[in-house]
Amino acid sequence: MTQHLHTIERFIKDESFSGVLLFVATIAAVMVANSALSESYFELWNMALGVTLGGHTISMNLMHWINDGLMALFFLMVGLEIKRELLIGELSSVKKATFPIVAAIGGMVIPALVYIAFNTTDPKGFGIPMATDIAFALGILMLFGKKVNPALKLFLVALAVVDDLGAVIVVATVYTSEIHAEYFIHAGLVYALIWILNLKKVTMLMPYLLLGIALWIFIHSIGVHATIAGVLLAFAIPISSKVDEQDFIQNTKESVDEFEKHIDNIPILNHHQIDALEDIAYNYDKVQNPLVKLEHQLHGFSAFFIMPLFAFSNAGVILDFSAVSQNFFIVIGVVLGLIVGKPIGIVGFTYLAQKLNIVKKPDDLGWDEVIAVGFLGGIGFTMSIFITQLAFLDQSVIDAVKLGIFFASFIAGVIGVILILKAYSKRNKLI
Repeated sequence: MTQHLHTIERFIKDESFSGVLLFVATIAAVMVANSALSESYFELWNMALGVTLGGHTISMNLMHWINDGLMALFFLMVGLEIKRELLIGELSSVKKATFPIVAAIGGMVIPALVYIAFNTTDPKGFGIPMATDIAFALGILMLFGKKVNPALKLFLVALAVVDDLGAVIVVATVYTSEIHAEYFIHAGLVYALIWILNLKKVTMLMPYLLLGIALWIFIHSIGVHATIAGVLLAFAIPISSKVDEQDFIQNTKESVDEFEKHIDNIPILNHHQIDALEDIAYNYDKVQNPLVKLEHQLHGFSAFFIMPLFAFSNAGVILDFSAVSQNFFIVIGVVLGLIVGKPIGIVGFTYLAQKLNIVKKPDDLGWDEVIAVGFLGGIGFTMSIFITQLAFLDQSVIDAVKLGIFFASFIAGVIGVILILKAYSKRNKLI
């Protein structure tokens, strides 16, 4: 348990600062979009950029390169997190996984149904209130430090991983453009090669990443949203290292002994010592788990560059509330899906499942804290905006929905904070 908490704490520290950057990027985007720079702001993201590889050309505007290209790296990281949690983390056993899985399912199903209830004739935006912005949610938790129960943090992270998996499935199956089936064979062959690397126990990351670029190109050509390539690649990245821990310890000790044995009075390293250091470096590289290594390398880039850039490029909305009234039922479906549907789904599904003896709530997690997580799950923000861009083409609808997402995420966050403080006060009285 202590080891898991240390891992989660490191993850949360990065995510909390990422949440601050997302907030700053969003405020900046809204301010610029409603300033004298508005025209230049929108022209920048609509600037066309093309890449030609051999006889294959991909041309998109800058915003689509961010949403389809850079976000594929974000979803690669998400996929790595999902795989790690399924293999060795909070979702690695039935006992650990059932409670957050049921919570996440409820937190996706009920918001979608709330949206559909208001938009029965055209429900294509149902995926928008299903999403949770983990960076913002964890950022809020970090504001309160030790006032937050560690079990609550673990529950939120595990729930968010399952929620991300649900978002991946929805994007892959629902929000696709015209399908070009002839590229399925190309994508399938590339993906088969990636898995052959895995089965041959290749631990170098570069071959996987190069083939991953080809996979992204063919998935994009099929018409399925290209970010799915990141998730598929993540599932094929091996978790086992080339050298096990005991061999690493033994080899490193021998190299250190060799280094020490050849110490001399000359103020530069001799070739024996250089060889010993190279052996240590070789074993250091081989003992690292490829999956964890890649996840670590991507995390900072994703948290501090990709997501803030995504927020700055996508959150810029002209504050014209007439668009909200013109698309009232779409907006109200999103708002109530996040503020009402999320907590009802998360709390309702877990409570009912426990009553039916399907799951058991962790003993160190109170129902008041589950309710708090339910509202924090209603902070859709960047992920909801991402799905909005896939669900709608009309810019006036997109702008109206963005305003609804901002409002709902703010309200859900405020209620979540109030409930966390109440839960902390209650725990102190019981001590």
